Amino acid sequence: MSEDVKVADSFRRKRKGIQYAMGWTLLEAMGFEFSSENVPEVDKCVLIAFPHTSNWDLPLMLGASYLGGISISWLGKHTLFRGFGKPFFSWLGGVPVDRTAPKGMVQQVVDVFDEHDSLFLAIPPEGTRTKTDGWKTGFYYIAHGAGVPIVPSYLDFKERKVGFGPPLMPTGDIEADFAILREFYDGMEGLYPEWTSEVKVRGKRRYVKPPSKNTLGSRLVDIYKSMRPHKRPDDSK
Repeated sequence: MSEDVKVADSFRRKRKGIQYAMGWTLLEAMGFEFSSENVPEVDKCVLIAFPHTSNWDLPLMLGASYLGGISISWLGKHTLFRGFGKPFFSWLGGVPVDRTAPKGMVQQVVDVFDEHDSLFLAIPPEGTRTKTDGWKTGFYYIAHGAGVPIVPSYLDFKERKVGFGPPLMPTGDIEADFAILREFYDGMEGLYPEWTSEVKVRGKRRYVKPPSKNTLGSRLVDIYKSMRPHKRPDDSK
């Protein structure tokens, strides 16, 4: 753990109850192992999940958070939180942001951190399941502006493991900090390794359109690939 990251005095892991059972059942059914190492022991952080290549990544991340005893929040369009949507999506952990606001999204989220005593905000650094030429930097500048650590979580389909990495307090030197994240994620694979984006600051925005997975047959293949046992190199010995 970085020396700049302070462990919360009030931190208590709540690893019992329905959510814990749900997380254990989900990961067990999908053949994944949860690593309890580096479960974040802070009050506030920006949580990133990588690699993100399929729709199975969200339930896997939720399962890891349930086993780790943390409640994840996420960013949602402000219009979702109108009327009856406000209590519902807030209960689900949603945090409203208005992308058209003059102050910008980054400052809005920094203000949200200032208003909360505890907040684990999950932000996908790639912004999409498709392959891009790098990561968006919003998550980094939010963490830097709010003075909170970045906690890398991982979804490694190659080793069938999910968990968390050591928290990183952003220094303001984005290239140096990205190098640390790149080293941590080196060798990890998503469900579709070919759609894994490189861990670097995104340059000119460019997307590679993935093959369509909207047919029933392709969805069944997706489910099969996500749940099949991982064959290790020494399994055949």
